[in-house]
Amino acid sequence: MRVVLAEDSMLLREGLVRLLDEAGCTVVDAVGDAQALVASVVEHRPDVAVVDVRMPPSYTDEGLRAAIEARRQVPGTGVLVLSQYVEESYAGDLLADGAGGVGYLLKDRVSALADLSDALERVVAGGTVLDPEVVAQLFARRRRDPLERLTAREREVLGLMAEGRTNAAIARTLVVTDGAVEKHISSIFTKLDLPPSDDDHRRVLAVLAWLKA
Repeated sequence: MRVVLAEDSMLLREGLVRLLDEAGCTVVDAVGDAQALVASVVEHRPDVAVVDVRMPPSYTDEGLRAAIEARRQVPGTGVLVLSQYVEESYAGDLLADGAGGVGYLLKDRVSALADLSDALERVVAGGTVLDPEVVAQLFARRRRDPLERLTAREREVLGLMAEGRTNAAIARTLVVTDGAVEKHISSIFTKLDLPPSDDDHRRVLAVLAWLKA
């Protein structure tokens, strides 16, 4: 089984390489960022990519987005997400194509090498392997108002965005820095499942979500 590994922590990356070797895999490449993951999958065409969720530069969901892009460019590539976090916004997208060959496990809950080996084999065979906690959070996401995911401060920022305020104006109103406002807005976009784009549509869509609520 040929594997491309994406993990930003060098120590964890080296440890996972050894663990995957013990599981009978051949790690053809080990990379530390999302962009390198996509390039490596295109170059090596592995059986499966083992991917962390939070990677440079923003450490939010780059790994998941890169996994989706890798599968788009090389259809049939298995993806096993191995993370400390459940990132709901793109976990659903990874599963949405219905093609199988997808797994999402939480690092702290992989208690034995046999569990990892079994998950990899099932993913490569076209199956789906999901940690129960991932399933629980994905189902909870379907039931709730997306704005419930926002913090009180993020709701304040979104309300001011709905009033047409610029980032600088929001910062003055809330007596915070422009950088703090940018971080809040980035978090809002992530929680409302609004992926990056080259225009201002995300801002409009975020405001529409606020108005509908």
